Amino acid sequence: MNDHKITIQDMPMEERPQERLIKNGGHSLSNGELLAVILRTGTQKENIINICSRIFSEYSLKQLSQANIAKLTEIHGIGDAKAAQMSAVFELARRLESFVEEPKRKIRSPGDVYSMLYPKLRELKKERLTTLHLNTKNEVLREEVVSIGSLNANIVHPREVFRSALMEASASVILTHNHPSGDPSPSREDIAVTKKLVEGGKILGIEVLDHVIIGDGRYVSLKDEGYLD
Repeated sequence: MNDHKITIQDMPMEERPQERLIKNGGHSLSNGELLAVILRTGTQKENIINICSRIFSEYSLKQLSQANIAKLTEIHGIGDAKAAQMSAVFELARRLESFVEEPKRKIRSPGDVYSMLYPKLRELKKERLTTLHLNTKNEVLREEVVSIGSLNANIVHPREVFRSALMEASASVILTHNHPSGDPSPSREDIAVTKKLVEGGKILGIEVLDHVIIGDGRYVSLKDEGYLD
């Protein structure tokens, strides 16, 4: 059988690039084999491993990374789809070189919560309970939508609110939800839900710092109103 026509599926499992990568890591593969894992399939006349080996016999890694789509499609066996895959991989590599971790957003006041979430909530027609998971510096680790619909102490369970917070090893959480009516005044149910979650947080060792209710251009902090004491 022509070795060029042997597909990856015809190869013994332990010799396939993807399986070797999974077992031994990417460092165990050649450039051609890594590219073969990305491109996956060859042509009727030539398997993908041979195509990728041939590519790297003709181009250096740097030359390949600088080639545009038109240049890549000049390579025998590389059409628009494979050229786009290659271009995307090299673009990600370039972005990684200049990547800088963005600083986490820090919450200093209920106003910071309002500024962060109001643009996302102002057009909503239903209430949405969102939690902000914070570290010990009050920096936001994660923002999570917990429930949609009117708050009800019988429905909103501490388990749902604190599950992700526990997984994130959050030091504290801030609760927030919107009032589609535009009036952020807390209802009796809002207060009941807040007290229930504050008690649940104490049991789990995760402090509920505040519950901010967002209305139309306004907000109310239940902490400032004395409901978290």
